[in-house]
Amino acid sequence: MDREGAVDLGRIPDLVEHALSHRMAGLYVCGSTGQGLSLSGDERRAVAEGFVTAAGGRLPIIVQVGHESVVESRALASHASSCGADAISALAPVYFKPRTPDALLGTLEEIAGAAPELPFYYYFIPELSGVAHSPVGLLEQGTERLPSLAGVKYTAPTLDELQECMAIAGDRFQLLYGRDEMLLAALSVGIEAAVGSTYNYLAPVYHRLIQAFESGDLASAREAQARSLAVIRLLKRFGLDAQKPLMAELALDCGPARRPLSPLSGSDLAELRQTLDQLGARDWAKGDAGC
Repeated sequence: MDREGAVDLGRIPDLVEHALSHRMAGLYVCGSTGQGLSLSGDERRAVAEGFVTAAGGRLPIIVQVGHESVVESRALASHASSCGADAISALAPVYFKPRTPDALLGTLEEIAGAAPELPFYYYFIPELSGVAHSPVGLLEQGTERLPSLAGVKYTAPTLDELQECMAIAGDRFQLLYGRDEMLLAALSVGIEAAVGSTYNYLAPVYHRLIQAFESGDLASAREAQARSLAVIRLLKRFGLDAQKPLMAELALDCGPARRPLSPLSGSDLAELRQTLDQLGARDWAKGDAGC
């Protein structure tokens, strides 16, 4: 966003280059961190086009097309296909929530059907959406009713349910884990891909975590997870309002958040900066200090 709160498409190329330089495997566009639900449909289409163009095929772009209007979700899905996105994902509507698992599957069926040639990922984030129907049933029925289903972006702390999903998924579906603060735990049950907010500005920490886990160095993996938790505590302290300030302090200035999120007060911003300095988080974000 620019300082007046308008979408600033000119920032997108730098963000893509930042992702590439930090060895990110893909970008999930118009999700929670990017405030996709706070953008108009036209803005979301422009943002999707901007990322696809800037990426130029160098890394995959997944476009989140969930909307309160299923009609608009379908339009966003169709546009994502036409502009060259690699996959789509969708939240369920969160005001008029699908009351039953079957209603959820029917809703997703309509959305994904607007771009049947693109892989589709259901975005499961019950803490924010209030839609808590287990993805287990979705994965069990997905091949019959949702042929383009590629998997689930699973953003919840329930590792037992995640393991159920993984057992059903096998080699057919992919689970993308969405709780940054629990990445190490998710790796331990077999997760191989993750989408999160703090990866934008702490990628070296998470690369270190993954590498240490894969090499069996659990002490280093736990240390890396502890570093991420120290920064995530700032998000819990100041709320999602702190997401853009953290991005600006540790990576790139992507402008302010859009209402209903609010700028941090001067004292809160000063406290955030002081805490980052005390932690040494700026070095972590650059890949120094053992990351």
